[in-house]
Amino acid sequence: MTLSARDITSRLDLAFGGGANGAGVLFDDIEPDIVRNPAQDLTPAAVLIPLVIHPGGVTVLLTRRTDHLADHAGQISFPGGRIEPEDADASAAALRETFEEIGLGTDHVKVIGQFAEHGTSTGFRVIPVVGLVSPPFDLILDAHEVADAFEVPLDFITDPANCKIETGLRKGRRRRTYAFHYQDRVIWGFTARILAGLAKLLEG
Repeated sequence: MTLSARDITSRLDLAFGGGANGAGVLFDDIEPDIVRNPAQDLTPAAVLIPLVIHPGGVTVLLTRRTDHLADHAGQISFPGGRIEPEDADASAAALRETFEEIGLGTDHVKVIGQFAEHGTSTGFRVIPVVGLVSPPFDLILDAHEVADAFEVPLDFITDPANCKIETGLRKGRRRRTYAFHYQDRVIWGFTARILAGLAKLLEG
């Protein structure tokens, strides 16, 4: 499914109600081990879903975490992190963390909405924020947190044939999860779940 930047903007504007909170699709039935504690027991966090608007098509900008981190070591993820007291809202936190992690400035990002909160098995309550990114831009990776940054064509994400449901052992526990296999990379867990939700919203 090839979508233009205009298609994406109009469909997500409709889904988000012009920027209203809480749009999105939850997939907890696929991942039954997702944390279900009361919200106050989870750490608030936000991530940015950066949709890069290239002349030849739209891509999703993702990162690979470094291998020594306590949470999500080596995994593919969106840029983001904890919501700090000084952050005005989830969007502000996502933009701040994105700049700190990969050097993408706010002048390149137009926030168009956000998903509902998603719990994670590592104890976070995450708000995914969707932003349209205007190139060109230069990335400066925080070597402590980010090992790599790369882009995946949105057409790949929205093709149902590329969204798998897999079962495997994660930290000794059997878990079902969404997964996208792109080139030599495997996108799974929370990141794949959000990408699957994004694809659902873009079905039109």
